Amino acid sequence: MEQTLKITNVLSDPTRYYIYQYITKRHQEVTVQEVADNFNIHPNVARLHLSKLEDVNMLISETKKTGKGGRPSRLYRLSDDVIQLHFPFRDYMLLSKVAIQTMLSLGETGKQALYETGKRFGSEIIDQEVSKKNQSGTELTFEQKLNIIKSAATLAGFYPEFETNGENTKIYFQIFNCPFKEVAKAHSETVCSMHHEFLKGMFEALFDSVELIENENMITGCETCSYQALVSNL
Repeated sequence: MEQTLKITNVLSDPTRYYIYQYITKRHQEVTVQEVADNFNIHPNVARLHLSKLEDVNMLISETKKTGKGGRPSRLYRLSDDVIQLHFPFRDYMLLSKVAIQTMLSLGETGKQALYETGKRFGSEIIDQEVSKKNQSGTELTFEQKLNIIKSAATLAGFYPEFETNGENTKIYFQIFNCPFKEVAKAHSETVCSMHHEFLKGMFEALFDSVELIENENMITGCETCSYQALVSNL
């Protein structure tokens, strides 16, 4: 609870909150000067905001040479720590970890149940997003479907980026954060397969035909998890 209060206090400042949002969408390290320029504030003020975010482990920083000469720069990026805010406190991360490990202890039957759970979870997240946008029961365009997936993926904590091939048949996307990474480190193959089914469930909730192909996986050392989804409406 004490950490929750510290985080909410840090994020109560609107500028600081928007700086954190900016960094989550930036997908790379930022400098004090970059933040100062983007938010039209003095570098000393930008440094203060970044330091406050680092104090509660929302960001981490290190000093690096930029290759442009001069003094090394302090670079800030998102922390790998999972930030959860609940009132009253609820440890859903621990619950999900125990649930996944229990399923895996059941052998192949448990694995299949885990994959089905992942797909259903993805589908229900999309259903909730469609309902929030008051678009249930209506014929959605490709652009509307893509926006729904983008919004749901962002809310799920993926920090995603999307591109299409211009013909509305292929969607390329990258995930810069995996919500399951803490469990995946111990059970990478199974949890990544569940994550794959989770993503597939999201797309299948909106498209009649989906083929999801994984290109990169951050558990194997890549910077992101990247996929292409081949979609169509029959």
